[in-house]
Amino acid sequence: MNTAVVDKVAKALLYEGYLLYPYRPSAVKNRHRFNFGVLYPRAYSEAQPDAGAWSSQVEVVVRSVPGTVLEARVRFLHLVSRSVEELSVSSSGQAEWRAVERLEVDGEVFQPWLEAVECEIALPALTVEGLTDRPLEWPAVLAGDETTEDVRNRAGTLVGEVKRTRQPIEIEAEVSAVKVNEDLAKVRVRVKNRTVMAGVPREREPALVRSLVSTHVVLGAQNGAFVSLLEPPDELRPYTAACENLGVFPVLIGPPGATDTVLASPIILYDYPQVAPESAGDLFDSTEIDEILSLRILTLTEEEKREARSSDERARRILDRADHLPEEQWTKLHGAVRHLRPLDHGELR
Repeated sequence: MNTAVVDKVAKALLYEGYLLYPYRPSAVKNRHRFNFGVLYPRAYSEAQPDAGAWSSQVEVVVRSVPGTVLEARVRFLHLVSRSVEELSVSSSGQAEWRAVERLEVDGEVFQPWLEAVECEIALPALTVEGLTDRPLEWPAVLAGDETTEDVRNRAGTLVGEVKRTRQPIEIEAEVSAVKVNEDLAKVRVRVKNRTVMAGVPREREPALVRSLVSTHVVLGAQNGAFVSLLEPPDELRPYTAACENLGVFPVLIGPPGATDTVLASPIILYDYPQVAPESAGDLFDSTEIDEILSLRILTLTEEEKREARSSDERARRILDRADHLPEEQWTKLHGAVRHLRPLDHGELR
């Protein structure tokens, strides 16, 4: 499995849409979070048909020989609810805590937010023959937890508290294979959110913190070769056309020509996707190009930047990078020549 290449591309995709320009929690587009590849708890998905799915499915074709081993990893974000409480003293001298939408202490801003934790579930590696005889069913539980962080002013006085709450998630992954002829097999991976929610859930945020966000599947083949679903050999088109993918788009990934790894993400890609070498880092916004978005970041006011930096560590890194981008990097962002070819003078006529 081409781990290094997969990790770089998959991480960029994992956070696509996570936090949008102008990177402030108060911005309308960030108050109602948009995320790709969300697998909601089944009860919420079925109660809100337009909300999104509770499972995804990957189907690919692999050339196999006796002993071909399949590896599978499921990657996603687990959202963590961050709340802020302010400490005050009543007229009777009693300490009182109250939830607030904004707490400013000595120039630093604290706000509620949905942070993200990267998660990966590595499934046991099994042979194609073994998966044909007995599909793998792999349950996993992500435990919930709660942490608190004191907020103190410069004098050391306790003035507030930041609380982070992570809800438990129950997941099930299924991997199976069906031989379609002596040398080919169709592999299927299904990922399901089995988290149970009380009652009939209606609100999105309680469901979102119990969801798999930006769900990706990475498949690897040892002594085997995956077939491109985008450009399969003509003789294999009937097999690739029969693959049913739900919520994901599998592509070959790695050095051009490699066939041992597939990345199935909720974003449409071409085979062998790469992060452009000119890119200085993630920006999370697929609707913009790096140069334009980086220039727009420079137009933010200092107050807007202060709020964005306080919202999320990843936002802080984006703003700091844009503020200190060297001149040569701006030149690279402006454009690049990928390929040159000899000019056919007949093209000028």
